Amino acid sequence: MIRLIISSILIIKSFVLFSQREGISRTLNFEHYKQLNEKEKRLPGYKDSDEGLKLKLLQLDVINRSRKEFDAAPVQLDILASRVANKMCREAAENDYVSHWNLAGEKPYHRYALAGGRDHVFENAYGERTSGKYNISNSLIGEMMKAGHRSFMAERAPNDGHKTNIINKAHNFVGIGYFISDNQFRYYEEFIDRYLEFENIPEELKINEPVTITVNTKGESYLYYLIIFREPMPSPMRVSQLSRLGSYNDYSNEDYLTIPAWDLAHYRNGSIYKIPLKFSKEGLYYIQIFIDKKEHTGLSISTKGKTAVSGIVIKVTK
Repeated sequence: MIRLIISSILIIKSFVLFSQREGISRTLNFEHYKQLNEKEKRLPGYKDSDEGLKLKLLQLDVINRSRKEFDAAPVQLDILASRVANKMCREAAENDYVSHWNLAGEKPYHRYALAGGRDHVFENAYGERTSGKYNISNSLIGEMMKAGHRSFMAERAPNDGHKTNIINKAHNFVGIGYFISDNQFRYYEEFIDRYLEFENIPEELKINEPVTITVNTKGESYLYYLIIFREPMPSPMRVSQLSRLGSYNDYSNEDYLTIPAWDLAHYRNGSIYKIPLKFSKEGLYYIQIFIDKKEHTGLSISTKGKTAVSGIVIKVTK
């Protein structure tokens, strides 16, 4: 058996009690997640079965025990992010690679946003292959997911990107994905930072077409900094290229627009911000928003130590 784990140091630009009888945590209501799973209509081809959902709730308990060891609050299971992860796992297994990029050349924040996600996402990726044939069962899948997670938690600094991701205190949701075939297994974790509500987020705009995005902090924070990165449309990649890639940048090389707290304040009415935007060139625009508990009134901004809580991607065409 060969284990495949990619170096995953995400590069960011700076500026419960267990029930053996039920098989899931008492604090996690299976019926609640089943209802969420039925209600979610996006990516229907990657929807979990009831058995798959139960396996993921067991794995969620494993993740939360790891977080508890480092005084990080438990995360909840995110259905959409789990489907995004399932899709990535299937493609990676069927094409024998492990990567943060898919064959379309999309990074994690592309895939989650293009599926309809609006929050910030951090990805862990793990894979195994065997020269023989797996005796597939729910028990085996559960043990292999645990093995993948253990490999992340066994990392040591400075090569501990997966572990650091798992215990990041800002995360409050996680998507869990897996796929197993006769001789391939993939396991992905998609950690989510969800603190804002969004309205009027278009998937696609024309050049210089005006739009006003609505951001609701729910009275729990204030917008601190907004930065928009522009990048070309992703290009298809070969498996040989994907296999050579490791970490991914959570930004692009082009800073298109920045809006600091003192300017964002002009767009606020109570907890609602209505932010006017337009984009002057073709490409993908990746919008990151940082928040603070207090409204910032100073004349300097630093994102060091802060986590982006949005992952909006807008496609702009002629």
